[in-house]
Formats: sequence, structure tokens, C-alpha cells
Amino acid sequence: MSAFKVPPEPAKKRVALWRRLKGMGGIYLQNGVCLLPKTDDHARRLKILENEATRMGGDAVLLETVALDRAQETKVIGRFKADRDEQYREFLLRCDDFDAEIARETAAAHFTYAELEENDVDLKKLRLWLEKIRKLDFYEADLAAVAQQRLAGCTALLDAYAQRVYDAQDENR
Repeated sequence: MSAFKVPPEPAKKRVALWRRLKGMGGIYLQNGVCLLPKTDDHARRLKILENEATRMGGDAVLLETVALDRAQETKVIGRFKADRDEQYREFLLRCDDFDAEIARETAAAHFTYAELEENDVDLKKLRLWLEKIRKLDFYEADLAAVAQQRLAGCTALLDAYAQRVYDAQDENR
């Protein structure tokens, strides 16, 4: 657990600290109080953030905590899972956008290498994004498997589109 108290101004620095903690997968119990699973990486990064908070004229307290009982532990794990599921839902919406883009290109018969390359870049972005989410999914959120399957579906869709591009380009020669 980490508790940070930093001056309200400049807000940019306070927000940057908040974003870094969220970027590590932290959940906030209340303003300035963040929980993260104990790992060597988290401990190292929290010490760096503690030093930054001190340089900003603030303070940080880093603690190792244990839930009072199983119900409290379940509640905290549920919060971690809910945060990841929110990210997975955003990811799934982007997969919908990817599918719609391939459908538009197919309907318009845009079977060009330029379109294929553009869609390949989009798929790579989806892959990287899912990797980032999974890295922060400490407790296997409910939508993790759905997101992985959805990425596989996007990959298969792009493979089928690629075949149509190859076929169309071959016909043009």
C-alpha cells in the first residue's frame, strides 16, 4: 500500500504521479491511497515515486498490508479485477472498430497492399495494448479470456482479408 500526499499545485505533477500509479495497475482506496500487489518491480518503482513526491514538497508512506479477513481480500481483488475488466471492455470496443474497418474495406473491394498494411498496423496496436492490460491483470479478470479470443478473431479476420488482397493483386498482374 502506498499513501501519497503532494501539494495541489502544480496539478500537472500530481496528475503525473497518479497516472504512473494507475499505469502500474494500482487501485485507489481513496484520494492518495493506492494498493498494488507486492512485487520487486513495484517496490522499486514505488521508491522512485516516493522520492519524486518528496521533491515536489510532499510525502509518501509505503506499507506492506494484509487483509483483515478473506472477505476484505476478496473485496480488494474484486477492485483489481473490475479495473482490468474496464480496460478489457475498451479493448473489445476497439476490436469491434477493427472488425468494422475490415468489413468496410471488403464491402468497398479495397483489396490493396496499402490497406492491408494499415490494418496490420492496427492489429499490432491491438496486440500491444492487450499485452499491457494482461501485464497489469494480477488476478485474471473475468474478461481476460474473452479479450484473448477476440484478438485471435481479429487476427483470423485480417488473415482472410490478406488472402483477398493477395488474390486481387495476383489477378491484376
